[in-house]
Amino acid sequence: MPALSIDDRGPPPPCPAPFNLAVHVLARAEAAPDKIALAVVGPAAAERWSYARLDAAVRGVAAGLIARGLVPGDRVLLRLGNTVDFPLAFLGCIAAGLIPAPTLTQLTAPEITAMAKSLDPVLVIAGEGIALPDHPAPVLSTSDLRRFHDHPPADVTLGDPNRPAYILHTSGTSGGARAVLHAHHAVWARQMMIAGWYGLSETDRVLHAGAFNWSYTLGTGLLDPWAIGATALIPAEGTPPEMLPLLIKRHDVTIFAATPGHYRRLLRAPLPALPKLRHGLSAGEALPPALRAAWRKATRTDLHEAFGQSECSTFVSGSPDRPAPEGTMGYAQPGRRIAVLDEAGTPVPRGTPGILAIHRSDPGLMLGWFDGTPLPKDDWFPTGDSAVMAEDGALSYLGRADDLMNAGGHRVSPVEVESALTAHPAIAEAAAAEVTVKPGTTVIAAFYVADTPPDTAELEAWCAARLARYKTPRLFLRVDSLPRGANGKLLRRALRDGYDAQRTGP
Repeated sequence: MPALSIDDRGPPPPCPAPFNLAVHVLARAEAAPDKIALAVVGPAAAERWSYARLDAAVRGVAAGLIARGLVPGDRVLLRLGNTVDFPLAFLGCIAAGLIPAPTLTQLTAPEITAMAKSLDPVLVIAGEGIALPDHPAPVLSTSDLRRFHDHPPADVTLGDPNRPAYILHTSGTSGGARAVLHAHHAVWARQMMIAGWYGLSETDRVLHAGAFNWSYTLGTGLLDPWAIGATALIPAEGTPPEMLPLLIKRHDVTIFAATPGHYRRLLRAPLPALPKLRHGLSAGEALPPALRAAWRKATRTDLHEAFGQSECSTFVSGSPDRPAPEGTMGYAQPGRRIAVLDEAGTPVPRGTPGILAIHRSDPGLMLGWFDGTPLPKDDWFPTGDSAVMAEDGALSYLGRADDLMNAGGHRVSPVEVESALTAHPAIAEAAAAEVTVKPGTTVIAAFYVADTPPDTAELEAWCAARLARYKTPRLFLRVDSLPRGANGKLLRRALRDGYDAQRTGP
């Protein structure tokens, strides 16, 4: 009888108390004050911040906010673009005991107004030209924020590591965005990614392709490198993606982090030799095996994928010490306890698809939803993503539970179909979705991006050689681009809904 789909990698290291997230992240400032913590790189000269300068500015921001009358527990809405103002405001708030709520700059005034109504912040910190909420909270400009950098530093607020530290919003790809509340100890829990995903040390130079204000960049590109004493590099605003390989080479980058979409764009042209690069990190959406193979061939380095979500960051990944087997996203990170569950919340036998879940005891799991909705009372927190665990514990991602397609009674993962399609040399990107062709009848449709599209017969033959018949798309639809959310995640639902609406008409 196969083992159950539970992987217990041992207890995580206990978080010290009293504790403050910002103090933990910038603890290396005392030991290595002159080391470069952050460089904003691009076509122009780099903007560099030493650990000492970064720590002083964060403590100055904390003091400035306290001087304005803010008190621990107050919520601060961050409306900041791709500048160093974002991490300074984020960590400055946390150092002062405040609760920052970062938001994407792409949100419209009605969208951010709805968020502000729910969060009810006491202050909004905003960059120029970014939509503001219709809310009575005063607005602090970035020019005023920068004046706090030289403010006499605040005494950082230490306390219970379980107290609230910051608020993130889910991506909203399976419904409306929701605010999730994280504790100070969430950053301590991220240490499990150091060996379980990054292979990171204080000598590394980490370049993240994303903007400052994305949670993936914030954690993987800034907080984690700083916590271990490494150097973080972020592309300056407006840096074209085509320039990223040059930045990797010019700045001796050892670890590059991005989404699969970034890697696709980088591979469209020959890459220069990258002698210092040790490996790449991928997250945000499933990494197609063909893309990983293409990166290996072009750079002679591996790509290590991680799976996570706003509620718990990443907890499954491949790593330099334990690479993910082909076609999987890796293993539970050290210190994690995960399972694959059936609809009743019971672990299924290994090799059986189910819903991926993380144990309620994980220190990286959110405190709860900000709207007061309680966490499930069960031992496991279900992610809503479908996966299957192999006998050795490796996990294969099958897609969002609500993205899974039905073909003649069989459940089909869109990721499997997309991987087959993107292996075709003419197809740059692909997405699969179940669409309605007539009342009561649905089929699998493949939406793809290609400069020179293959004919349908060729695509049918290509898929037939790689997929079971019931998994093979019945429709092949060329599109100019695939819809993605503000954080780069593929929006399969938008493709499905758009096709259905076009077919039925007004």
